[in-house]
Amino acid sequence: MKTPKKLIDRFGRTVDYLRISITDRCDFRCVYCMAEDMTFLPRHQILSLEEIFILAKTFVELGVKKIRITGGEPLIRKGALDLLMQIGALEGLHELVLTTNGSQLITAAPILKAANVKRLNISLDTLDAAKFKELTRTGDLQTVLNGIDVAKKVGFERIKLNAVILKNRNHNEVCDLVQFAIDKEIDISFIEEMPLGVVEKHNRAEAYYSSDEIRADLENRFALKKSTDNTGGPSDYFSIPNTKTRVGFISPHSHNFCSTCNRVRLTVEGRLLLCLGNEHSIDLKAILRSSDMNSKNLKQAIIESMEIKPEKHEFNVNEQPIILRYMNMTGG
Repeated sequence: MKTPKKLIDRFGRTVDYLRISITDRCDFRCVYCMAEDMTFLPRHQILSLEEIFILAKTFVELGVKKIRITGGEPLIRKGALDLLMQIGALEGLHELVLTTNGSQLITAAPILKAANVKRLNISLDTLDAAKFKELTRTGDLQTVLNGIDVAKKVGFERIKLNAVILKNRNHNEVCDLVQFAIDKEIDISFIEEMPLGVVEKHNRAEAYYSSDEIRADLENRFALKKSTDNTGGPSDYFSIPNTKTRVGFISPHSHNFCSTCNRVRLTVEGRLLLCLGNEHSIDLKAILRSSDMNSKNLKQAIIESMEIKPEKHEFNVNEQPIILRYMNMTGG
């Protein structure tokens, strides 16, 4: 039987976007992402860089056009830049992009550009240095700001800020964050907190601040015009007249985007996760490390996994999460 060149799930959605977490480790400890005292996976439980490349290549051969590298913080993994060079050279891949906390960009940005990384998503939840330290527990705001400047200078196609907004933590900064993006001529997306893992520092229901509330705050200061732009991800974009900035909203609670989902995630331990908000998955690491592993078996397992991709997630900020894995395990 001929191997199909597209991955199509049972709801007719074409999967052409793969997000790969290459490490669960991070040099930050963001309060909405992980516990302060994290236990990370031992090396033998995580995919090797060689295994990650095999999987990336296989997915591209199955019709994936876009790959996003995530973590943890992907740039702290030894050999990450070499891996990006390899993936960026894959024939048939239209776009290689990266999500980062920005801590390593001062030195890494020029190498990432050379590796054919097209776009960067940089996490930035506040412009207040003290609050940045509080939210990340270990991060330094100025290092990230300097990294953004270096990334701009080397000329990525697009740079986008990702801001997770929490009520009474940073919700009053959304206008300042957009003005910062305008001044830097970059994009920004506001993200409703994903209820993954048990957090101790805040009550998710009380901290929930919807995209509609953020948009209302922004419209007191900016004119937002609905945009038809689509980057292949879940952001709903608006433009701001007379600027180069787009404002996106990622709204897993208030505006569910599952009907158009084109994504799957490869976790650092080799699980192909079919949905961020469910545990439907297959163990690709076991297949890779089996004695009879070959390209045909691997492709067939990925094709068959489309049959268990769920229709939608069931996030509820008012309940303890049914998904106990933290975001650093899944990939941002």
